[in-house]
Amino acid sequence: MPIKKYLLAGLLVWTPLAITVWVLTWLVGVMDGMFLGTIGPLVSNDTLTSLRQITGLGVVLVLVGLLVTGALVSNVAGRWWVKQWDKLFTHIPIVKSIYTSVKKVSDTLFSSNGNAFRQALLVQYPHAGMWTIAFQTGMPVGEVASKLSSEHLSVYVPTTPNPTSGFFLLVPRTDVIELEMSVDEALTYVISMGAVSPGTAAIQQKRN
Repeated sequence: MPIKKYLLAGLLVWTPLAITVWVLTWLVGVMDGMFLGTIGPLVSNDTLTSLRQITGLGVVLVLVGLLVTGALVSNVAGRWWVKQWDKLFTHIPIVKSIYTSVKKVSDTLFSSNGNAFRQALLVQYPHAGMWTIAFQTGMPVGEVASKLSSEHLSVYVPTTPNPTSGFFLLVPRTDVIELEMSVDEALTYVISMGAVSPGTAAIQQKRN
């Protein structure tokens, strides 16, 4: 029926937009709440009430703070202060373990020289004969690498439809198939549970 067809077409148009707006609105609300919660004890109630009426203020201030911080630590003096900051946190019990772990992960993910999430892969998981999408996060080193008999890759296998949780695996390089699709295309494929496939025409053009 035309009505059903039109309803489905309308849903296809508005559903992605509605979910995107909802997620962005939630993020803005979280950042605004964090900002207001931080400065709440420092300002009067009237000032706090006025700031609450400015939607997105927390996002703007976070972005400005990141830009200013990045500019400051890009010079010698700034890097020295960062080292002192690291030394402080790495000498506090309990805090040391959390801070060091998070810093190593962030350095790996956001470093321009890192290889984390730069390559989409096919790996056999959860057992041989079954394949899933994974992302290379690096290569094992140190004791872990010395215990492995062959070259392995460190890979992250995301769950679907929520790719922020998943599994960390060490997979033999010979058992991994590198994909030509981009990381964004692979993530879309995972989140959609295979319903949205990357453009095969573009992949064929790359091969030719």
